[in-house]
Amino acid sequence: MTSVTSTSLADLVREPAPPEWAKTALASAVKFWFLCTFAGQLVFAAYIAALYGRSALRGDFNGWNAVMTHGHILGDSVGNVAIGVHLLLALVVMMSGALQLVPGVRHNAPAFHRWNGRLYLAGAVMGGLTGLYMVWFRGAVGDLVQHLGTSLNALLILLFAGMALRRALRRDFASHSRWALRLFLAVGGVWFFRIGLMFWLAIHGGPAGFNPDTFTGPFLSFLAYAQYLLPLAVLELYLRCRTSGGVMAHIAMAAVLTGVTLAMSLGIAVATVGMWLPRM
Repeated sequence: MTSVTSTSLADLVREPAPPEWAKTALASAVKFWFLCTFAGQLVFAAYIAALYGRSALRGDFNGWNAVMTHGHILGDSVGNVAIGVHLLLALVVMMSGALQLVPGVRHNAPAFHRWNGRLYLAGAVMGGLTGLYMVWFRGAVGDLVQHLGTSLNALLILLFAGMALRRALRRDFASHSRWALRLFLAVGGVWFFRIGLMFWLAIHGGPAGFNPDTFTGPFLSFLAYAQYLLPLAVLELYLRCRTSGGVMAHIAMAAVLTGVTLAMSLGIAVATVGMWLPRM
C-alpha cells in the first residue's frame, strides 16, 4: 500500500513531457550557441596560429611579447618551451574540441571521434599543466585572486578529463558525454575570459570595475572564476532540463541560451574586430 501510494504521489508531481515544439525550440537554441562558439573559437585559433606561429616560423620569438606578458624570455629555455607547448596545445584543442560535439562526426566517423578525443584529452591535460606553470612560475598579469581562479580552472580541466576518460573506458557513453561537455567548457575558459571582457568593455564603452594599467580590480577578479563557472552552471541547468524538464523549463532554458549566445556574439565580434584580426 505504501509503495502504491508513493508511486501515485510521484506520478502526480512529475512534470509532463514537453511537446515537440518545445524540444525543437531548445534544440535550436543549442545549435545557435554551438555555431557561434565554433565560429568564435575558430577565429581565436587562427589568431593564435597567425600571431605566435608565424613569429616562431620566422625565428622572431620576441613577437610573442606583443600581447603576452613574459611570452619569451631570453635565456629561460624551460619556460620558453612551456609557453610554446601551451600555445600549440591551445591551437589544437580549439580546433579539435568543437568537432567532438558534432553528432554527425560521432555517428558517421566513430574512429575519427575516438582518435580526435584522445588528442583533445591529451592536449587539455598538458595545456592545464603548462597553464599552471605559466601562472605560478613564469609570471602573469593580475593579482593573487585571479591566479587562484585560473588555477582552479586548470584543476577542473584535469578532473573533467579524468572523468571523461574513465566513463569512456567503462563504455558509459551517456555519462562520458556529460563529462566531455564539462571539459569542453572548462578548456574554453581562456576564450570565455576574452569574449566576456570584450562584452563588458562594449556595454560600458571602456574599462569599468578594473584598472587597465595593472589589470586588477573587482570585475577581473569576478571574471577569473565566472569564465568557467558560469558556462558550467548553464550546462548543468541544460542537462537537468533535457532529462526531466517540462514545457516551461524548455522554454526558459531556450531563452537563457539565446540570451547567453547573443551576449557571447557581441563579445566575439568586439574581440575579433578589435583584438584578433588586427594581429593576424
